Amino acid sequence: MTNIIIKIFSFVFIQFLLSTSLCAQEHITQFLGIPVDGYKPEMIKKIQDKGYTISPSDKDVLIGEFNGTQVEIHIATNNNKVYRIMVADANTRSEGDIKIRFNNLYQQFENNKKYMPAPSSTVESGYIPEDEKISHGLSIKNKRYQAVFYQMPTELDTIAVAKEMQNILLTKYTEEQLSNLTEDEQEDIIMFAASFLFDKYSKSPVWFMIDEHYGKYYITMFYDNVYNQAKGEDL
Repeated sequence: MTNIIIKIFSFVFIQFLLSTSLCAQEHITQFLGIPVDGYKPEMIKKIQDKGYTISPSDKDVLIGEFNGTQVEIHIATNNNKVYRIMVADANTRSEGDIKIRFNNLYQQFENNKKYMPAPSSTVESGYIPEDEKISHGLSIKNKRYQAVFYQMPTELDTIAVAKEMQNILLTKYTEEQLSNLTEDEQEDIIMFAASFLFDKYSKSPVWFMIDEHYGKYYITMFYDNVYNQAKGEDL
């Protein structure tokens, strides 16, 4: 029976995720290879170890070069646990230049097999059209120019994932049914598997957006750990 689940998983894996990787364990979003987790002082030290330095104007901000751009790195916490790394351009750009930067960044993510585009991006087709008036969109239409990606785990553990899926399926189907699936049942399981995998991946969002400051523009990127975000526990 497990072989059938593995075959179904493999089919869904190929059809829906192409060549991306996954693992059964809970995946924490990483920044510079560092899990976005733990406490702020520890995170600052780990980022310093990557070559970044403390800002002269703010001991909680790190500065340096990231992906070819000078940036400021901010760390957000909830109940003292890190839930977000924010990477903001240190220098602003013109409207024309920020469109180029946004589109180049989107292309880099799109071509990086560690990421899968999410359906929640606000820019149609992912790229900002050349004739788009960003200043008008932000100030008059209150538009957000952002793109969202999901960071893939770095290891593939097909057997473990198949077993996890199997345990869930056994609450709905008997072992005999899973060994002799009808076409309708196969379709139902494929849809379940797609939803199952998507739910796993959507827990590791990395997204970026255009911000404005006195008529100039910059990119802000966010590496989020949704497990550490506030869920109303303090209300």
